[in-house]
Formats: sequence, C-alpha cells, structure tokens
Amino acid sequence: MKISKNFKLYAVVWAVLVALFNAIVFITPSGYEGESKFTDTFWIGYAFVMIGFVGQLVCSYLGLKDDNLTKVFYNIPLLRVSVISLVVSAVAGSVFMAIPTIESWIAAIICIVILAFVIIATITAKSAGDIVKSIEKKIKEQTFFIKNLTVDAQNLIPRANTPEAKATVNKVYDAIRYSDPMSNDNLNEIEGRIGYEFKTFEMAVKSGDTAVIESQAEELLILIDNRNNKCKALK
Repeated sequence: MKISKNFKLYAVVWAVLVALFNAIVFITPSGYEGESKFTDTFWIGYAFVMIGFVGQLVCSYLGLKDDNLTKVFYNIPLLRVSVISLVVSAVAGSVFMAIPTIESWIAAIICIVILAFVIIATITAKSAGDIVKSIEKKIKEQTFFIKNLTVDAQNLIPRANTPEAKATVNKVYDAIRYSDPMSNDNLNEIEGRIGYEFKTFEMAVKSGDTAVIESQAEELLILIDNRNNKCKALK
C-alpha cells in the first residue's frame, strides 16, 4: 500500500513530538517531598495523552493518505478535530500527571468523558467530509453529459469545411455550452435523443453534407431547448 508523501512528513513530526513528550515526562524529577509521581492518576494521565497522540496519527493518516490535494481538502474538518482533540487530551493528561494527588477515579471519569466527546466529534467530522465528497461526485456525474457534449461540439468546429457549416456548428456549440449543465434521471430519454442526433450531425459535418448539417442542427436546437425547459420545470 502506497503511503503519501504528506503523511510520511507528518509522521516524522509526530514521532518527534511523541519522543519529546516522553523525554519531558520521564526526565523530570520522579517525585516531590519523597512521594513518587508515578501514581495511578499519573499513569491515567499519561495513557490519555498517548491515546490522543495515536488517535491523531490515525486521523492524519485518513486525512493525508492521498497526495490529491482535493481529497486532502475534504478531510480538513477531520484533521482540525484531531488536532484540537490532541491539544485537549494533552492538557487534561498533563494536569493529571502534574498533580498525581487527584483521585484516580476522578481522572478516569474525566478522561472517559473527554474521549467520548472526541470520538463523537471525529465521527461527525469524517462523515461531513464523506458527504461533501459524495455530493461532488454526484454533481460530476450529473454534469458529465453537457460538459462532454460541449467538448465534442467545440472539437467539431474546425472540421466544418465551409463558412456556413462553421456558423451552424458554432450555433449548436453555443446552444450546448449555455445549457443547464445539471442532468437527472428524468432527462435520460431526451438526452439520449440529443446524443444520437449529435452523432448524426457530427458525421454530416465531417462529410460536408450541407443539407443534413442544416436539418440536424435545427433538430438539435429544438431538442436542446426542450431539455432546458424540462430542466427548469424539474427545479
């Protein structure tokens, strides 16, 4: 499985931060006034911070696993939530490690509550990104017909052999280009007819059949106008 360059770079930063955190935790004095700092509360706080680090790394992998910037953009909410969650976990965990006299059950409950909110926020952020991706995919599918037909019509312009034919192709091209780009299932029939008539029109232009060019152009313009009217009615 290929790992993106973005995640590799982030993983290095993450590893440095984890090492720095552990160095600070275990190099600092082990206790004050003869009491060990390694109490149950300390270990609850330490474990909570490490869970925060691991969770943030997992979220970062999900958000940065693709080099495609568009896909990374969709995952910005997830990355933002993961960073905020790590900061909250680090602050709460550090407090428990710094004040080991806090009752361990109190520390455990607080950590569990924070963790529950973090999980809910993470799932919500991931779902939001997935919804945006789904919507964009649907839009691409719904706009494919007109976009593709526009490109075909534009490519057909240089193939026209006479000024009259070129003017006719331009007229069809403009009609397609300025059409409502959004399709839906209710337009399948008429768009199928437009696609079929355009193929006939395309062959006529390439062969230089003036009579067919004019008749097909007229038929296409009528169909395109009908399609656009149906688009308006369906909104």
